[in-house]
Amino acid sequence: MAKNKVYRNELFNEQAIRSARETFSSLFNLLPDPDTVLSKSGKSYDTYRALLNDSHVFSVVEQRTAGTKSLLWQLNQNEADDRVHEVIQTALESIDVYQLIRQILNAVLFGFVPIEIVWQLENGIITPLRLSEKPQEWFGFNQEGKLVFLSQSAAGGAGWLSGEETVDYKFLLVQNNPTYANPYGDKALSRCFWPVTFKRGGMKFWVQFMERYGTPWLIGKQPRTAGKEATDDLLNQLEMMFQDAIAVLPDDSSVSIIEAGKTGSVDAFERFNYFLNSEISKAILTQTLTTEVQDKSTHASAGTMGDMLSLLQMSDKRLVEQTVNQLIRYITELNFGEGTEQPRFEMYSEQEVDKLIAERDQIL
Repeated sequence: MAKNKVYRNELFNEQAIRSARETFSSLFNLLPDPDTVLSKSGKSYDTYRALLNDSHVFSVVEQRTAGTKSLLWQLNQNEADDRVHEVIQTALESIDVYQLIRQILNAVLFGFVPIEIVWQLENGIITPLRLSEKPQEWFGFNQEGKLVFLSQSAAGGAGWLSGEETVDYKFLLVQNNPTYANPYGDKALSRCFWPVTFKRGGMKFWVQFMERYGTPWLIGKQPRTAGKEATDDLLNQLEMMFQDAIAVLPDDSSVSIIEAGKTGSVDAFERFNYFLNSEISKAILTQTLTTEVQDKSTHASAGTMGDMLSLLQMSDKRLVEQTVNQLIRYITELNFGEGTEQPRFEMYSEQEVDKLIAERDQIL
């Protein structure tokens, strides 16, 4: 018979904690956001929201989220009581579930999303009246990794902020791949910042380039004996000809048209622009083929990219299910107490239903 081991108390406590490593105290005891774009450039989340105005960013974001937003949902009762299932079903049907799904999916873009719940009491049942996504810059995380609301402190006066821990059952916190070192989550738009910035700068250069070299040049020729007055008159005639395609010239003058021959520079910009769009596609979709097709694309690679999109949809689906089930847990505990069995929110596609029906019919 083996002897019982004597365990040290240190085994049951956490040793590698922030307070043992960090010698400084951050503002309001908040953890700094490790995002390099925001921290080093002094920018806010509005910078990331502005990136969605880029047509390619918008396209790949819609492509990633469209599959998840198109899924159907159901509430599986599991081991929950009939009364609990009825309350949860009624609560979900009273809110816009698909609007909530769109808010949850924003966590993939911005790292985390705080969704405030406004509750209502009706017929003795507490249910959500409204769920509102709040700006990320209003919140932070303390040394324990808990969500903190940055509010104006009455004691500090106007302009002073204090960190207040959020109230229980008040917020749904959606985090995209959070870690102990980074509870702010992984921001896909952070990887799109520099490609979009370079695109905007390059677009300005390209417009100037096209204005200068994209239109043909009118070259007027005169005898060497022509004076300044005749030269200025020819210049005015060429300007009128460029605008109205009409000119009256002396019979000893000539006009020739020279086309711009800078196609190499234009091609170089297009290749650079394609590279930047590819970087954006990889940041949001982890691949490029579904948004930018080249001659080297094959049927096999297209199938691989389709499989990758399916995996991304599954990942986003799990994020949505996890968050909505957290809301269901809130409703269950507020009305029936902790430890009560609750139904489960699940998402599915019409193809999955058709497959189940077909398998059932085949068995029958």
